[in-house]
Amino acid sequence: MSRYARQICQPEVGEDGQAAIRAAHVLIVGVGGLGAPVLQYLVGAGVGRLTLVDGDVVALSNLHRQTLFRERDIDRPKVNAAADTLCALNGDCVINVDETPLGPANAATLVGHSTLVLDCADSFATSYILSDACQDAGVPLISASVLGFSGYVGGFCGTAPSLRAVFPDLPDRAATCATAGVMGPVVGMIGAAQAQMALGCLIGQTPSSLGQLISFDMQTFRTSGFRFDNAPEPHADLKFIAANDIIAPDFVVELRDTIEAPDPVCAHAQRLTVAQFAGHMPVPANDQRAVFVCRSGLRAWQAASTLRSYWDGDISLVAIGDTPSHKGQTT
Repeated sequence: MSRYARQICQPEVGEDGQAAIRAAHVLIVGVGGLGAPVLQYLVGAGVGRLTLVDGDVVALSNLHRQTLFRERDIDRPKVNAAADTLCALNGDCVINVDETPLGPANAATLVGHSTLVLDCADSFATSYILSDACQDAGVPLISASVLGFSGYVGGFCGTAPSLRAVFPDLPDRAATCATAGVMGPVVGMIGAAQAQMALGCLIGQTPSSLGQLISFDMQTFRTSGFRFDNAPEPHADLKFIAANDIIAPDFVVELRDTIEAPDPVCAHAQRLTVAQFAGHMPVPANDQRAVFVCRSGLRAWQAASTLRSYWDGDISLVAIGDTPSHKGQTT
């Protein structure tokens, strides 16, 4: 009996569905708590090729939820440690690894080579960068997020509206697993749901996982969901760019303080907090592009939203990413 017999025998899968799974090239961004169940189930199901993208290393504080790793993996690149485990699980699957963090510079290329994209990074900037790239390329995106006892997973782009159609604005405040905590089983449960939505997309399951969002609250043991097939697609006004795309004429605001970033992103950047920017309300020249820089993208979004309320010029965002002292903190 073949290793896939128990899924092939389901009429929703069959030989054609298994062939589609085998032919797929799935891009997984984030090899952490969400990535652990996602990767194990996709490799178990026989996905033909997977590309793992994550620039982080395994940390002790990861191990309660990032179940692909062992204590001996601490300080190893996550993608390499994960690939070793996955290759041992199913030698039929081709596993590619990329230690370069996902960003505006490489997103379009990575997405363009993929059948399906899974956002397991749990990062504001990554989710919007991936959604924009998938929307442009017509590639489906299954994105999930977890914090504390709750989270969600949804199917975006492809034949469905983008993530921006459901989440047009970032939250008012940033919380991370490091600051707010997260329960390992909740991450595992949502990651498993993300894997099932991905497989459903590959086999053409009806109703489609694209255009569906599922929310989980495991403090009250409740789940809910809704479809958003007809959600209007907003104009993607505030987009992320790479730091090296900043040019000399740009009006640049560095929102990181001197502890986060002793040196600003570029020599001509103004260093302001979000509150200071809102209070001073500076105005770029008409021919300038405004660029806001912070670590996660949230403060850049907030300051850009303030500027947009009184200025209609070109605005871009930069999420500079984690410094070494912030490494290992993603879900």
